[in-house]
Amino acid sequence: MKTHIEKAPLDFSLVIACFNEEESLGELYDKITAVMRAMSATYEIIFIDDGSIDGSAGVIESLHEKDNRVKLIQFLHNYGKSAALAAGFKLAAGRYVITMDADLQDDPEEIPKLLEKLQQGYDLVSGWKKVRHDPISKRWASKVYNYFTSLFSGIRLHDFNCGLKIYRREVVRTLRVYGEMHRYLPVIAFRNGFRVTELPVRHHARKYGHSKFGVARFARGAFDLLTISFLTRYKMRPLHLFGVLGVLSFLGGFFISLFLAYERIFANKYLSNRPMLFLGVLLIIVGVQFFSIGLLGEMITSLRKDTDAFLVKRCLGCGDRPLNPTVGDHIHTL
Repeated sequence: MKTHIEKAPLDFSLVIACFNEEESLGELYDKITAVMRAMSATYEIIFIDDGSIDGSAGVIESLHEKDNRVKLIQFLHNYGKSAALAAGFKLAAGRYVITMDADLQDDPEEIPKLLEKLQQGYDLVSGWKKVRHDPISKRWASKVYNYFTSLFSGIRLHDFNCGLKIYRREVVRTLRVYGEMHRYLPVIAFRNGFRVTELPVRHHARKYGHSKFGVARFARGAFDLLTISFLTRYKMRPLHLFGVLGVLSFLGGFFISLFLAYERIFANKYLSNRPMLFLGVLLIIVGVQFFSIGLLGEMITSLRKDTDAFLVKRCLGCGDRPLNPTVGDHIHTL
């Protein structure tokens, strides 16, 4: 028999991206339900099926049939975790938004601790898998990633990529997530002016299936670190970066050329065999190009409209919220 919930402001929205996790979904639902019941909280569980090729969507649909607090966003194919979180954040209606992985390695029983920490004056609390139950290759790759992310981002956390996080709703409304940017949500929130911290949480060994981690994902994450460092500083003012580089390059070339012109005119030195002449001309040209790139960036920024890069096959339980594609053959671009 389906559980009917009265419409009222929700305490929690749990956003869970899944890809081929059919074996763990039922158990995860039971654990979340037990925790929420113990907290006497109103909540919804938003599963985003990221193009699974197993029976994940069917399991979630069955859960929705018996409990309408369970929502399903099913992607047309695999777009990645960032797109899944972006869709879940758009649908989330709770005062607090919780993310966790669907593989049972994140423990829902940690939610009360995360909430308590959040209520100490923070806007985002990220889990810290202090004791990890992952292969050594994944643990060492994570250590390197977290070290360089802390170094470049200006925020000191031990575990940026822990799936278990709690946000105030206003935080997720400011996050634009794409590519591999889900790894840097604490960085984006911090740069947006929100208060971010972390809390040690329990981490469990994978019970079903296998990890989707790979070297290629680590490499993409490294490039995205450079992207997020640029975007959070200069997204709305690209000329501030390229203009400075352009001016420095132009001035360097100008003074080199001025010095060589002085030597040619007053010291009667020939310049045909002087490599510095070519360096000076090159720096001037590069400087003009950097400045032009900055101006073009300003023009693009003023015209650009953000769009989400995923296609939704169907959405169960979306109601009249903004994310509401028609169930069936009709595919909507969001």
